[in-house]
Amino acid sequence: MARNKKHLERFQYTQDQAIEKPFNWKQLLRLLKYLRPYTKKLLPIAITAMLVSTLVRMFVPVLIGSVAIDSAIADKDVPFLTWLVIGISLMYLISYAGNNLRIKYVNILGQNVIYDLRRHLFTHVQRLSHRFFDTKSAGSILVRIMNDINSLQELFTNGIINVLMDIVLLTGIVVLLFALSPKLAIAILIVLPLMFYISTKLRRNIRRSWQTVRIEQSKLNSHLNESLQGMRITQAFAQEDENAEYFEGINTSNFNAWKEASRKSAMFRPFVEMSNAIGTVILLAYGAYLILEGDVTVGTFVTFSIYLGMFWEPISRLGQMYNQLLMAMAASERIFEFLDEQPNVKEKEDAIELKSMNGHIEFDRVKFAYDAERIAIPDLSLEIKQGETVALVGHTGSGKSTIANLISRFYDPTEGEVRIDGIDLRDAKIDSIRSRISVVLQDTFIFSGDIMENIRFGRPEASDEEVKEAARVVGADEFIDRLPNGYRTEVEERGNILSAGERQLLSFARALLADPSILILDEATSSIDTETEMKIQEALNRLLKNRTAIMIAHRLSTIREADKIFVLENGKVLEHGSHEELMEREGEYYELVKSQFQMLDAI
Repeated sequence: MARNKKHLERFQYTQDQAIEKPFNWKQLLRLLKYLRPYTKKLLPIAITAMLVSTLVRMFVPVLIGSVAIDSAIADKDVPFLTWLVIGISLMYLISYAGNNLRIKYVNILGQNVIYDLRRHLFTHVQRLSHRFFDTKSAGSILVRIMNDINSLQELFTNGIINVLMDIVLLTGIVVLLFALSPKLAIAILIVLPLMFYISTKLRRNIRRSWQTVRIEQSKLNSHLNESLQGMRITQAFAQEDENAEYFEGINTSNFNAWKEASRKSAMFRPFVEMSNAIGTVILLAYGAYLILEGDVTVGTFVTFSIYLGMFWEPISRLGQMYNQLLMAMAASERIFEFLDEQPNVKEKEDAIELKSMNGHIEFDRVKFAYDAERIAIPDLSLEIKQGETVALVGHTGSGKSTIANLISRFYDPTEGEVRIDGIDLRDAKIDSIRSRISVVLQDTFIFSGDIMENIRFGRPEASDEEVKEAARVVGADEFIDRLPNGYRTEVEERGNILSAGERQLLSFARALLADPSILILDEATSSIDTETEMKIQEALNRLLKNRTAIMIAHRLSTIREADKIFVLENGKVLEHGSHEELMEREGEYYELVKSQFQMLDAI
């Protein structure tokens, strides 16, 4: 219940924030720029087809009323009437062909735009810094790339061309109505100002409602993503009922938001139908009077009645289109929010391409803070020489992983410099840095696909033999050979069919296949049993030769052979040296080793 209450409080806050935003016409124009690549081929064909079918529809009523009824039927000219029927039939066939072409090409156009927009957003998000992913849930990112972009599909596949078609149709009908009978035209169109006033009043409320829908959908997707990934924890603590109750609160808010938005959007069509009814009554009453007075003919009256039915249809569609536009604007606000997000780690225009990397690392008076309240490194200077294997140890929060992230340039220092081979990382191209650094994390991520593809992820151009050699070096080939299809065994999302140790071995093979100059092992052996760890240690002793390696480990037995060990506390180096040197000093490292052995003895 407490979680549901907090959710409702957050909902109220985000709703109030969304309401204050005005309609952004610049944003609409920005959205329409995605049509630009198709303005030379697809768009002209679609517009031409639309104009042909619309113009045919527009002039057929004149032929029926003023020509067929007032001329051919009134004069009892059967041959002329026959040719007129044939001509009108051919015009309808032309209109049908035009509509088919319009629908075909606007759908192609719309799908291409949606494809481009989704690709642009995904590519952009991939280039954002780690700080962005620190503050955004996977669910909220997913809803932008999938749901919000899907909301634009109707706008691009039908909306834009339909708006042009309806504007052309309405303009043409109004002109023709006034050309046929100004008096009758004014009479039946007198309800338009009232319709305009009511629809204007509805706009803001409808837009607010669709903004709220987008917010609630994002929350729902975020919670679903989190719940599914954490299902084992939920079941382990028997919290299914609590989780279902929390989901009920979010789902109810989403349901209520959709219901309110749909209710307000549905209000427009009844107003259109009411206006149509009023116009029809005026046409019957006043039109009959004008016929009796001799001001209009029966043919003109029939033409007016046809146009009246055609007139309110595009107005109704424009109303629906406006609702679609509001939905699209609510979605595009959220899409452009991500597209306007700039990486915190920026690449200079004249950045250097690192052709090679020796692996000499320097931290020169580096300061780093995740935010104003989280200063991870107050002032750090250290040197890791080329080919050295260095271990970083310390309690949780001492800055070990932060140092590794700065070396990979996932973050930039707040002050000072991080240099590799004497080059400030901020002066180098990001891809050229990361392509020569392999990172093995504690939480190994395995992609859907087969074993071979997962290992090859570190170097896509590697041959099958190179992949198998990397697996053999780290000892992963033993369990891979036992799998049903060996290296072609399909693994599920996140590698759920594999044990934690097996996933870790695959990540080792992936990192080593990339042939890095610098290898970072962040708690990489934490999920591996002692026997497997010994095998990996033997392999690493061979593979780390002439490579710089940074090892982060709580299990101190894994770092005994390191050339140098840095003991960290609150982002500062308390002491450093080899295992033997630090043990002789009986300082902080000595106490850490001693406490771990005492724990093992207790076990």
